[in-house]
Amino acid sequence: MKKIRVLVVDDSALVRSLLKEIINRQIDMECVGAASDPLVARGMIRELDPDVITLDVEMPKMDGLDFLGRLMRLRPTPVVMISTLTEHGAEVTIKALELGAVDFVAKPRVELVGGFGSLSSQIVDKIRIAARARVSRLVPNTDNAPSKVEAREFVGKSMSRFDAKSLIFVGASTGGTEAIREILVKLPAVFPGIAITQHMPPGFTATFAARMNDLCRIEVREAVNGARILPGHAYIAPGGKHFSVARNSVGYMAVVDDGEPVNRHKPSVDVLFRSAARVVGPYAYGIMLTGMGDDGAIAMREMKDAGSYNFVQNESSCVVFGMPREAILRGAADEVLPISDIAGALVERVSRAS
Repeated sequence: MKKIRVLVVDDSALVRSLLKEIINRQIDMECVGAASDPLVARGMIRELDPDVITLDVEMPKMDGLDFLGRLMRLRPTPVVMISTLTEHGAEVTIKALELGAVDFVAKPRVELVGGFGSLSSQIVDKIRIAARARVSRLVPNTDNAPSKVEAREFVGKSMSRFDAKSLIFVGASTGGTEAIREILVKLPAVFPGIAITQHMPPGFTATFAARMNDLCRIEVREAVNGARILPGHAYIAPGGKHFSVARNSVGYMAVVDDGEPVNRHKPSVDVLFRSAARVVGPYAYGIMLTGMGDDGAIAMREMKDAGSYNFVQNESSCVVFGMPREAILRGAADEVLPISDIAGALVERVSRAS
């Protein structure tokens, strides 16, 4: 068995030691090196040629984001960020995902052996996913995220009207934050409501929603239990909570609950998509984006059987072609498109139905 070669980059000697121990306990991976800062890491990357890098967000001598940007420009390598559960840590993590990091692990505020050890299965799972992920070279001069003006060059025509019963449903996991951005920034302000489940832990979805809101014509926010789902708005499932939709006398409303994980996830795309099939039926539009596993695939087929029209991201534009592949295999897709084409196709489809 060819082992996954992992380089750990972290300024904490304790964290480096813990990560090395966690990685070396796995039969399919090995820690080939550990660097205390990005300057040391640069030489080790050239020498060791790792398959995956774990990278602390906040580092001495060179900021973790600066290092990540340079790495993705010059030597694209799958990176799993090690993030802190703080507001600043969340902001930096979202920026890291924009720069090309595959995923992140949120470490405890206090680096205790017990606290970090409890994350061991999550850490190694994300390393395994990263080792199979498709990463691309960061184009020069794109170190900074898109500006609001650039992002507002949306596709298609502005919409004056659409069927009020229409709703858009989006499911995503690994690589999904950037895929979601690629779609949302292109949508006109007048558009059906959008419900989104992105696999993400508590503490990060509010920052992600705020970032999207800064870039988009539509309003983007975390879903709140009992709130109306309004046109021209996108609602993101809060980390660690399930999100679904219901209908009452005035329209659609958000249901956010703290139930058990579904299909190993919380939030789960299955939960959201099943509510789409049950509540919205033929007025629903489904979008399945990049991610590992099969969360949402069966429920997307249920949406299609209920009359929805579904878009699925194609393999070449996915970071991980797991969830889209499973949706396609179950016959849930009406169109399979590169991520760059989904927003335009969605606008066209919604316009045609109005």
